[in-house]
Amino acid sequence: MAGMSGIAKNTLQNYVIDSNEALEFKLVRCPEDIEDDETTFKPDMSHQVFGDSEQIFGYSGLRIKLYYSACRLTTYLSHTYTEKVHPDKFEGVKPDEVIKPIAERIPAGYLTNLDDFVASLQKEGTFRPYGEMTHRFTATSEAGEERTFEVYRCDASTPGFLQYHQRFQTFILWYIDAASYIDVDDEKWRFFVTYEKFQLGGVTHYALVGYTSVYHYYAYPANIRPRISQMLVLPPFQHMGIGAEMLHTIYSCYQDDSSVLDITVEDPSDNFARLRDYVDSKNCMKLESFQPEKLHQGFSEAMVEEAKKKLKLNKRQIRRVYEILRLHVTNRSDDGAYQLYRLDVKNRLNIQYKKEDRDLEKLRKMLRPEEYAATVTTTSRDQRLESLERQFSLLQDHYLHVLERLDS
Repeated sequence: MAGMSGIAKNTLQNYVIDSNEALEFKLVRCPEDIEDDETTFKPDMSHQVFGDSEQIFGYSGLRIKLYYSACRLTTYLSHTYTEKVHPDKFEGVKPDEVIKPIAERIPAGYLTNLDDFVASLQKEGTFRPYGEMTHRFTATSEAGEERTFEVYRCDASTPGFLQYHQRFQTFILWYIDAASYIDVDDEKWRFFVTYEKFQLGGVTHYALVGYTSVYHYYAYPANIRPRISQMLVLPPFQHMGIGAEMLHTIYSCYQDDSSVLDITVEDPSDNFARLRDYVDSKNCMKLESFQPEKLHQGFSEAMVEEAKKKLKLNKRQIRRVYEILRLHVTNRSDDGAYQLYRLDVKNRLNIQYKKEDRDLEKLRKMLRPEEYAATVTTTSRDQRLESLERQFSLLQDHYLHVLERLDS
């Protein structure tokens, strides 16, 4: 907008739209859902499509409609607006593209005619999940309604699944930061897809709820390390405990497999870390080595062996669960007991500084005194103590959130 008059610039600011507010999603089960505002949900983010500013220029009253049929995921994409910037009125300034950035990231064949989309809903009852059902469970909605869900396991060889995956993976753009589409042709990928099973017009339907992707990493000599890559529960189904059930399903599929060393997670978000800690802590509470009297005795090799053998947890996660459950059985009103807990956790956190000291000592022996002084910046004792206290405080807040859910 360089070179434009101040009045023109101010006028154009009225045509800047928050892309998160402009977007509206639906998982449509019946034609009535289209006009029902209660079925609309918003993205958590849109910068992966519309840029870091998450703004769209050139429109007022902009609504971008990205609707999916709830079962088959037939896709409808369109937009409406009340007013649009015209270049001839604003010295050649053009409005941003709206449909193109989305269309480039969703499979071809999406619909742009609403009547065609409504007509496609007649086929929803013919859809059946791909793969093998591995878990069925019920969950209660926030409205108090009990609903039925099923989890199906698939891979690249599952007939028809890859085309379906192309449609549902598009949700990660709006709900998983730094997300990227994966190469599903790789035979080492496994997918756990969750559906709600419900009746509509006397016909059984299966609506997509969420999914988890798992990659089978090779582990010498003839083992695997499944790594959870992406997990997503779509907004209409959140706060129902479905994520915990999905994670439980994955654990159940691998815990009796002798070729599996442990189950890991790729770059977990804060929300997933809380979910994982909750599920792992709940499972470990049932183990003999994690009973209260054992927790008070400190972290032990018995905990590592039992949790690794029975739950396929890795040592780092086992230690984390120990700290959560040790806090659970520690009376924080008892200064002595709580101080012992704090020292236990801080000693573990301090390991990084001990390693830093060893590395610095090696470097000191290699360099002349003046080179060492010019090269190395050491952390003072006060700085370390302050850092340890800050790390402990953040961890404890996280642990308390996990324990609050365990207690509920």
